[in-house]
Amino acid sequence: MKILVTNDDGISSPGLFAVKRALAHVGEVAVIAPDKNRSAIGRGITIGESLNVEEFSFPDGSGGYSVDGTPVDCVRLASLGFLEWEPDIVVSGINLGPNLGDDITYSGTVAAAFEGIMLGTPAIAVSIERPGGWKETGNEGVFYFETVAGFTARLARKLLENELPGPVLLNINSPNLPAGDIHGAAVTRLGKRIYRDQLVEEGGDGNGHKRYHIYGDDPSYHEEDGTDFHALAEHKISVTPIHFALTNLGGMELIRNMGLDNILDLGRND
Repeated sequence: MKILVTNDDGISSPGLFAVKRALAHVGEVAVIAPDKNRSAIGRGITIGESLNVEEFSFPDGSGGYSVDGTPVDCVRLASLGFLEWEPDIVVSGINLGPNLGDDITYSGTVAAAFEGIMLGTPAIAVSIERPGGWKETGNEGVFYFETVAGFTARLARKLLENELPGPVLLNINSPNLPAGDIHGAAVTRLGKRIYRDQLVEEGGDGNGHKRYHIYGDDPSYHEEDGTDFHALAEHKISVTPIHFALTNLGGMELIRNMGLDNILDLGRND
C-alpha cells in the first residue's frame, strides 16, 4: 500500500507525525505537507507562483517534504509525478481540532482529502478535539493521538480491501481522550453547525482604515442522533463517508420548466 500523508496544520504538527508513524505499519508512507499552518484555507491553490519544496526531518529520523503552498497543492504535487509512485490512498491529518458538520467546507484538512477523490484516489481526513476547546490554537495541551492514529491506519487498509461505490472520502473525528475513555466508533452523517459570529469594530489607524473582528465565538450545533457531533458527545470516534456530487439533480427539472430560452430571448434589446 502506497500512502500519501498531508495536513493543513503544517509539517511540524504532532498530529501528522502520529498518523505517519501508525500508517508506516500498514504501507509505504510519503509525507508532503505545508511548511506552515494553513488551517481553514479550504480548497485554495497556488496560482501564478512556483512552489518551493524542501526536505524535512522528523523526530524519528525519517523524512518528508515541506511545501510553501496549500494542502491541495501538496496532493497535486504527488499526483503529477513528484513521487516515484502514485498513492493508493491519501490521508490528511491528524488535524488539531475537529472538522464537523458545515466546518468541512472551510477545512484544509478535508480539502486535501477531497483532492484525493477528485483524482480518483480513496482518502481519509482525520481530526481530533483540542484539549482547550474550539477557541484554542497551536499545539498546547495533551493530545491523545494513539487510538485514532491506529484506528485510521487499520481503516485505511480495510478501505482498500473493500470495493466501494466510486472514490470515497472518510471524515474521521475523534474525542481527545485516553483509549480507555473512548466508547467505540460510529458511522455518522454530517451535523448542522450553529455559528455565533459577530461583527465587532476594533478601531482604525486614523486614515480611514477600519478593522473588524468577525470570528471567534464558540459555535454550537443542532443536537440530533446519528450525526458526527452526537458521536463525539458520546465519546465515540465519528466516521462520515462523503462524496463530491454538488449538482442539485432535483432542481434541474424545476429550472428547465422556467423556460430558459424564453428568459434569454435573444431578440430583445432591453
